[in-house]
Amino acid sequence: MTTAVLFLLLFGCMLLGMPIAIALGFSSIVTILLFSSDSLASVALKLFEAVSAHYTLLAIPFFILSSQFLSTGGVAKRLIRFAVDVVGHIKGGLAMASVLACMLFAAVSGSSPATVAAIGTIVIAGMVRSGYPKAFAAGVIANAGTLGILIPPSIVMLVYAAATEVSAARMFMAGFIPGIMMGGLLMLAIYVVARIKQLPSQPWPGLREVMSAGFSASGGILLIVIVLGSIYGGIASPTEAAAVSAVYAFLVSVIGYRDMGPLKATPWRKTGEGAAAMLVRNGWQVPLAIMRSVGDDEVRKTVLDGAKVSIMLLFIIANAMLFAHVLTTERIPHQIAETIVAYGMEPWMFLIVVNLLLLAAGNFMEPSAILLIMAPILFPIATQLGIDPIHLGIIMVVNMEIGMLTPPVGLNLFVTSGITGESMGWVIRAVLPWMLLLLVFLLLITYVPQISLFLPEYLDKLQGYR
Repeated sequence: MTTAVLFLLLFGCMLLGMPIAIALGFSSIVTILLFSSDSLASVALKLFEAVSAHYTLLAIPFFILSSQFLSTGGVAKRLIRFAVDVVGHIKGGLAMASVLACMLFAAVSGSSPATVAAIGTIVIAGMVRSGYPKAFAAGVIANAGTLGILIPPSIVMLVYAAATEVSAARMFMAGFIPGIMMGGLLMLAIYVVARIKQLPSQPWPGLREVMSAGFSASGGILLIVIVLGSIYGGIASPTEAAAVSAVYAFLVSVIGYRDMGPLKATPWRKTGEGAAAMLVRNGWQVPLAIMRSVGDDEVRKTVLDGAKVSIMLLFIIANAMLFAHVLTTERIPHQIAETIVAYGMEPWMFLIVVNLLLLAAGNFMEPSAILLIMAPILFPIATQLGIDPIHLGIIMVVNMEIGMLTPPVGLNLFVTSGITGESMGWVIRAVLPWMLLLLVFLLLITYVPQISLFLPEYLDKLQGYR
């Protein structure tokens, strides 16, 4: 009875158009008041603990802020230039370079829509000008952008780690090889299609230009080394690495590249002499004797945008944690697990059910909400069936990638539609052939667990030898 009321309320509210966060909180509170001895005060306490008690969740605002600075601060342009110089001379090289740029940007942003927006805004128009079909360019970028939640650091992986209390660092390690593999599969498919359709390639720019582009992009590439190197090397936790990445992204965008902020590469005009000398630009007046300030409107807007996204996501997480609390106290996941085990369901059969369930949910809900609702239910079942929690996490993340491309809630579809100016139906048709490749990749990840588990297990062995 409790289970029926909880889920009927949840899906009823969602069908009425209620925001997912409010639907989660409302269904949980009503169920607690009807079937539990908990008070409203305990509900308020649980909402507070949901965010404050999970140290891992603190990484989310930092990674979001880092992504905002890198998206706004021109890092994407330099990564694209480097990727084009490296692989642009191969048949279909511009499209392959777009995938490589998405992989690099994914490793510094942790967000799929941000990857599509930052890379797609530049490369889709560039591919069309170079002779690529517009639908081809849009389909490639929309799919390659999903790597933003698979290649670490990933905000979705942090949400899964918080929901199941598995190690966020191990999740990041597990996503590294699948992310590289998925990018490689996309680039291989592009090469095959380019050969068949005789798509153009760029001239080889020369080693000097490649090195110059690499040096120009080193600000963004170094962030990958700092974040992942510190996590994999055991120097910092994901939360500490996220804090470092936010500060580093700010310094690179504002002071290093000067793509934003008052140091932006536009001329400063000197007025006055001596102690009264001022630097003037775009209405700004900075004393010459004092180091130029970084309190620019563009910087403030970037921080504000990051704060808005963080608050929205953390509000969803808080309500979803309350929902998970109701599930746990009512022992709903354990009852489902016992029923499945009693029926003798094999692990491979359970994974089919998981994939079908997540693919269906991806059509209607945002990835973080799906993970926060489904992970507490699926996690104990998978554990009883002997499925590694890290492997389950990567399966769920890959399903979330596909969910970013399925209507009516696929975020990458909306971003791609906005970039290209085309209708949603046109974007869906452009994305579909490449999404089939993602489905094949999902099967590989599901039934070859070592793709996900090799790196975490290998690093565990190395640490054991020390």
